[in-house]
Amino acid sequence: MALPMITAASFAPALPEMTLLVSACVVLIVDLFIPESRRHVSYWLAQAGLLATAWMTLYVFHATPVRAFSNTFVADALADLLNFLSCVTVILTLIYSRNYLAARGLFRGETFVLMMFALLGMMVMISAASLMTLYLGLELMSLSLYALVAAHRDSKPAVEAAMKYFVLGALASGLLLYGMSMIYGATGSLDLDHIATAIFTGHVNRLILVFGLVFLVSAIAFKLGAVPYHMWIPDVYEGAPTPITLFIGAAPKLAAFAFMMRLLVGSLSAAAYDWQGMLLILSLLSMILGNVVAIAQSNIKRMLAYSTIANMGFMLMGFLTADLNGYSAAMFYTITYVLTTLAGFGIVLLLSRAGFEADKLDDFKGLNQRSPWYAFLMLLVMFSLAGVPPTVGFYAKFTVFEAAIDVGLVWFVVVGVLTSLIGAFYYLRVVKLMYFDDPIDDAPIDARVDTRVLLSLNGVAVLLFGIFPQPLMGVCVLALTYSY
Repeated sequence: MALPMITAASFAPALPEMTLLVSACVVLIVDLFIPESRRHVSYWLAQAGLLATAWMTLYVFHATPVRAFSNTFVADALADLLNFLSCVTVILTLIYSRNYLAARGLFRGETFVLMMFALLGMMVMISAASLMTLYLGLELMSLSLYALVAAHRDSKPAVEAAMKYFVLGALASGLLLYGMSMIYGATGSLDLDHIATAIFTGHVNRLILVFGLVFLVSAIAFKLGAVPYHMWIPDVYEGAPTPITLFIGAAPKLAAFAFMMRLLVGSLSAAAYDWQGMLLILSLLSMILGNVVAIAQSNIKRMLAYSTIANMGFMLMGFLTADLNGYSAAMFYTITYVLTTLAGFGIVLLLSRAGFEADKLDDFKGLNQRSPWYAFLMLLVMFSLAGVPPTVGFYAKFTVFEAAIDVGLVWFVVVGVLTSLIGAFYYLRVVKLMYFDDPIDDAPIDARVDTRVLLSLNGVAVLLFGIFPQPLMGVCVLALTYSY
């Protein structure tokens, strides 16, 4: 059989990924030749590469899906949107983290390069059209994240967190590979479209398919941090340097959503009855355990870790509907959660300084007296995570609840509302500390101009998307409509 002719046009769908790869290699090489005092050169090169990648995702926007590399890679509206948002998330993460990284000796080329390679893995996952591509993207992202968590080599909590993350991540990768091998055995293909066709036409071994689904859903639950695969999240969030915690808590959530769309919706939609029951249990346990255990936390990074677990439970509720409305609601929830997480950890980074982490709840006491504006931004973040109107978190929860009610899961929505009420306690506790307690730290809050401006815009966006959610929801619906 003749091999397909390779032309320049065949690489066009992957231009954003290629741009990012070249940028990461440039930063890696240039950083070898610059002195310690000029590390800002590597920083700005990394930011330029990320901006170029973000622009490229818009430049090559695909209204109709385009496949490449022997049908293992797909460029469509969903990939373009999530790739763009992932790039913006990493850009903001680096801006918010600059002072923190510089104060702790982490403002160096390897930090930027690892973030860029992790982002490249996410983009490969987002555009995957084959089980093989999904796995390659996931491993590239995961290996980079393991190294980033351990980047602060002199910190025992960071090294311990990295070891836990690596061991549990390797276990999850094994589950994923075993599940994929069973799916391949049941359907005879690695191509997601061929898998979907085989299941739809009934040309599969049903027993092997269901067993494979169990392992696949388990691996997905680990990456999302859903109960009972959540054990790594609190330790990694607390032990990792705060910028890396922000990085792990934001951009990979977009890739995990795409992973679910490509795998469960793109190839296993005909087996929805089998995976819906598993997701229902994962969602239920995550909402309950995440919100209840968060109440006992005194470290804000651990509190936000359990908040992540709970919020992923709410996001999974959208997948239980197995229709466009539910998927759109889950996508909207994921995007707005990432937006809120950026603002929340941005405030934590803002309050941190050399020798001071600002990771205890008590560190937020009296923040309103020190800076009314930043206290207001943190209030918006807490209200959004709690689902209080008019912040975007309220509309995000409302959409997933509405989608679940439409398919008859009223009892499930009742449980979700009750767990949201429980969660409101620990979110509003932070607001109480900021506005009604006296400060225990009166050090001036110092930040670069770009950090202050972008963090303010980020916080205000949490409010504005809550008041005017239709444009973003419309974009989510269109991206999914054009892609599926």
